[in-house]
Amino acid sequence: MTERRRGPWIIHGEKIAYDTPWMTVTDYQVTCPDGSPSSYGVMSPKNLAIGIVPLFDNGDVMLVGQYRFALDAYSWELPEGGGPKGDIPLASAKRELKEETGLSADHWQEILGLDLSNSITDECAHAFLAWGLTQGEAEPEGTEDITIQRVPFQTALKMAMMGDIRDAFTLVMLAKVDYMARRGDLPEALCQVILAQPQA
Repeated sequence: MTERRRGPWIIHGEKIAYDTPWMTVTDYQVTCPDGSPSSYGVMSPKNLAIGIVPLFDNGDVMLVGQYRFALDAYSWELPEGGGPKGDIPLASAKRELKEETGLSADHWQEILGLDLSNSITDECAHAFLAWGLTQGEAEPEGTEDITIQRVPFQTALKMAMMGDIRDAFTLVMLAKVDYMARRGDLPEALCQVILAQPQA
């Protein structure tokens, strides 16, 4: 292949080292910024990462608990999942919220885009705030053994800040919604229910 640059890196060749329906790992032969030769592996998920902050009228949020195989640990998180890169992220968010919690929402707002673990993966994430919630039946996938827990927003934020919630995507989403509420960047009724709760 023709050599090409990626910022200060020079790529001399590449090959697919691993490929599944969920991800591809590409091994790049490169010259590093300091001029030394090396290889660089990049994991590319085949889906976008999708996260949702489901906010009830009283300021509660819904957390999802599940065992994470990669970590060999149980994890409490906001609803999260994946959506095909060719799909509209909002459509994937609506599907994921319904699958994991049974919730549907009348109102949606995208609150952030995020690059996850950007030294080893090109995974991109989209996060949404959902409100005007209606409870229905969850539809988990076969890989999901899920518990749901409804807690006040400020309780969830405190859990994240104290390390009881370790999922980075969840922490960032909670922090962003709290920031937006304090700035008045959300509908007034949402700001009021978030900020009226005892602070973490």
